[in-house]
Amino acid sequence: MITLRQIHSDLIHCVSGVPEQTLVGDGIVTAAPAMLLTIQTADCLPVILVDIERRAVGVFHAGWRGTVRRIVQKGVGIMRRCFGTQAREIKAAMGPGVHKCCYQVGAEVREQFASQFAYADALFHTVKESDLVREKYPMLFLTARAPGHSELPTKVFLDLVEANRRQLLDAGVPAKHVTASALCTACRTDLLFSYRAEKGITGRLMGVAGIKA
Repeated sequence: MITLRQIHSDLIHCVSGVPEQTLVGDGIVTAAPAMLLTIQTADCLPVILVDIERRAVGVFHAGWRGTVRRIVQKGVGIMRRCFGTQAREIKAAMGPGVHKCCYQVGAEVREQFASQFAYADALFHTVKESDLVREKYPMLFLTARAPGHSELPTKVFLDLVEANRRQLLDAGVPAKHVTASALCTACRTDLLFSYRAEKGITGRLMGVAGIKA
């Protein structure tokens, strides 16, 4: 079993045997049988790529930092370089992670995505905070500033699943070969671990892929 010391990066290792020391990074690829590549998550997406034709696999830890650095897109490229993998022959699976319903982020995250992706706007949605008192007694919140009422804060949410799906498509993986779990870790703490929903006091999920000997 091959593990990583994960650092929310785009570092990917190509391995052919068990390393002598723990690898540092967020992705591993191999074409060697009888090894299990693992990734641990608790809101970030575990992404598994499989090249059935050339019997190669890769596992990737895709949080927002790895995603904005294109870790899965780079993973496709590294599999091609190491094993001759053709993107059209890859099958990709994204395991449970925090979904767009629960993944609130700051303006700085949105800005980083906007600087990297032309389609960044499609990855975010905003929701204004509700306030029952304001709705019932709007005159209490009048201000001298146009348009006449103070504004409620806006929450920004990132669709991490769609962000990684778009990267796989851009890398040449057919849409029909990309699947994603419908489970949101933050919504389903009865089944899954969520760093956010459980305020850091939680376990880790493990995504595993390997090649039969």
